Amino acid sequence: MEQETLLNEHNKQEYPPMHTCEHIVNRTMVNIFGCGRAVSAHIERKKSKLDFALPKAPSVEDIENIEKTVNEVIARHLPVTTEFITQEEAVGRFDLKRLPDNASDTVRIVRVGDYDECLCIGLHVTNTSEIGTFRIISSDYKDGIFRIRFKLA
Repeated sequence: MEQETLLNEHNKQEYPPMHTCEHIVNRTMVNIFGCGRAVSAHIERKKSKLDFALPKAPSVEDIENIEKTVNEVIARHLPVTTEFITQEEAVGRFDLKRLPDNASDTVRIVRVGDYDECLCIGLHVTNTSEIGTFRIISSDYKDGIFRIRFKLA
């Protein structure tokens, strides 16, 4: 008899297209700037924001490149899949510092095609073709934090 996977309760209802787009934005920032994933996130249906620790403000060209790259990834129509592994298996592959103290031993990896993978318990689309067009609506830089605000069209 197959054992059911036990995960922590999740009480937030994300908007799957925006939440999946967050994964793509995070990977894009890591790839372009060599920074870590967002230090803070507020993901909503109408508009969202992500904060990244960066040593200097991105240029206008950098910001345009972020938007272009995210939309190119979305346009690849990548499958979004999940896998379950133990925390022990995740060590060295993922940043486990954000896991709550009472996190279950089983964690879920969410993959966006061959572009990104991270630990996540939220809701996602099944294919990036369901996301829409990513638009950065504003950004600012203060005290080492670059904030982008974005929406999907």
